[in-house]
Amino acid sequence: MSMSRAFDPKTALVQAPAVPADLLVSRAHVLDPRTGLDAVHDVLVRGGEIAELGAPGTLEPPPGAEVVDGAGRHLLPAFVDPHVHLRVPGQEHKEDVETGTRAAAAGGYCAVVAMPNTDPVVDSAPVLRSLRDAAARDARVAVGFMPAITRGLRGAELTEMAELRAEGALGFTDDGKPVVSAGVLRKAIQYQRLAGGVIALHEEDPSLSGRGAMHEGAVSAMLGITGIPSVSESTMVARDAALAGYEDGRVHMQHLSCVESVRAVEQAKAVGVRVSAEASPHHLCLTDEAIRESNAAAAGLLDTNMKMNPPLRTESDRQALIEGLRSGVIDCIATDHAPHARDEKETPFEQAPMGTTGLETAFAAVHTELVVPGVLSLALVVDRMTAGAALLDLPVPRIAAGERANLTLVDLGAEWEVGEDGYESRSENCCFAGRRLRGRVLLTLAGGAVAYRERALVAVGA
Repeated sequence: MSMSRAFDPKTALVQAPAVPADLLVSRAHVLDPRTGLDAVHDVLVRGGEIAELGAPGTLEPPPGAEVVDGAGRHLLPAFVDPHVHLRVPGQEHKEDVETGTRAAAAGGYCAVVAMPNTDPVVDSAPVLRSLRDAAARDARVAVGFMPAITRGLRGAELTEMAELRAEGALGFTDDGKPVVSAGVLRKAIQYQRLAGGVIALHEEDPSLSGRGAMHEGAVSAMLGITGIPSVSESTMVARDAALAGYEDGRVHMQHLSCVESVRAVEQAKAVGVRVSAEASPHHLCLTDEAIRESNAAAAGLLDTNMKMNPPLRTESDRQALIEGLRSGVIDCIATDHAPHARDEKETPFEQAPMGTTGLETAFAAVHTELVVPGVLSLALVVDRMTAGAALLDLPVPRIAAGERANLTLVDLGAEWEVGEDGYESRSENCCFAGRRLRGRVLLTLAGGAVAYRERALVAVGA
């Protein structure tokens, strides 16, 4: 292939063809922190584009357009998740492009970015091209891809980053594994400066995390389970931020989980390092106590849906993440949606794979645990759930005339039990399973087309 072809952000995200929407959302509370909207409006979508915003009850739908009653509901910019696992190629028994993007749409997302720890690893242009072709056939929402930093995720030989970037790579990551060698990461950052994109890092020192299965602390000691110390993450965050600063590179810290990591990112930003960071809903809403207090634990078992990497940590760590999100030290919320087959999770806790699904529950969990109690504002949560686009040099969804319709209609008062009606995802390993949450996605428009409609949502006319 030609190495002269440049990265084109307009084609970096791929979505299956769909009929552009013609609909009017009437009398919805429109909230978009970037455009300053926070009031009741009519919103008209014509041909997949936001055509007009008007005072409530003033806009007329064009002939044949659907009318959706937004009264008592909130219309938000659809969310963007920079960190999901779609499990293709090679692990389609867990998830695939169609089921993963269906789950994303049900959670209010208009775009997701898939990680490369698949079988085979996404570390070459042919594999990346095949995935983009699959997304062009099957993706209900826009999908972007982050190929690997190193071949086979082995942490040694770098991938052909310039070639992958020309094929549409949004950045590069060995997610699921850290880049243990500082020398290899330094070289990767040097190449990233030439190729473009961002280096996204799973921060873990394997010599410290070892065979740990949960956070190292009082709960792990009580349960007799080998723990993963927080320094296994924070020391790598500090090291890699220092490397990025030295090379004037651009790095993104994935799924922060502890207070020391938040401090390390804050210190790096304070001296001008080009570093960004994300936190996941489970780390913002749960602690390691959830492992001990789950229904499974009451039955003498441990809930393997609570096992993820990095692990759930302490309340002080959770509070540090919340404050980091509020202050902007943490730039965005990312789910780290990690589906696993039921038989893989139905094993002893220490043997079960790490990971929880999250696309269908992210907004509702954060809304329930942080917005309803007044810990964070709804506007801030919406900002952080869309900010992942900007970190990847993609357009951030906005509610304004002339913008492509990337919208989600939510009922903030609706209560529902996670898993009661099943999941759109192929997998069921959700750490919020069985919990009652407040806030339900009713409708999602992605790329100008209806990508999800809650069964109870009924049009009021056409």
